[in-house]
Amino acid sequence: MPGQTLPTYTALHQLVELIEEGPPVFVRWSRGPQADLGEGSPVSRDGLTGTKMPGLSANPLVFEEWAKDLPTALWVARRLCDYIHLREQDQGPDDVHPWVLKGEEIGRGPDNEPLVRDVRPVAWIAESVIAEAEEVVARQRGAWGPLHRPTRYTHGEDDG
Repeated sequence: MPGQTLPTYTALHQLVELIEEGPPVFVRWSRGPQADLGEGSPVSRDGLTGTKMPGLSANPLVFEEWAKDLPTALWVARRLCDYIHLREQDQGPDDVHPWVLKGEEIGRGPDNEPLVRDVRPVAWIAESVIAEAEEVVARQRGAWGPLHRPTRYTHGEDDG
């Protein structure tokens, strides 16, 4: 992974322990902290309009109250797999990697994702963690899949 200055989590239990410790943590799928935090204040852009948002879009690993009776490993696995499709978008699977960050949630993006400022990178998430998360999710009984957009809305193409 690029910029290997951060530690790398290689097992799901490492994320579980981090979440159980406290303050909120987030996962971001991108080219990494060096690319995202470069110069100036880190911002994400709305893919549809190009509008700058006031922080980095990230996905929360925080437990929701309704899920408090679920095993933490299942919750974390689901949250990781919810956005696994992001590694195939834009740059390609070799450029996009998940990493954990802490920071202050300051709003919501257009997909209702948290926008985070004062970002502090914590660790890379190794492919072995993703594989473990996929196994945990696969053992569940219910039908489930990642979020998708209708194809008619992809790439800003006009069908008319």
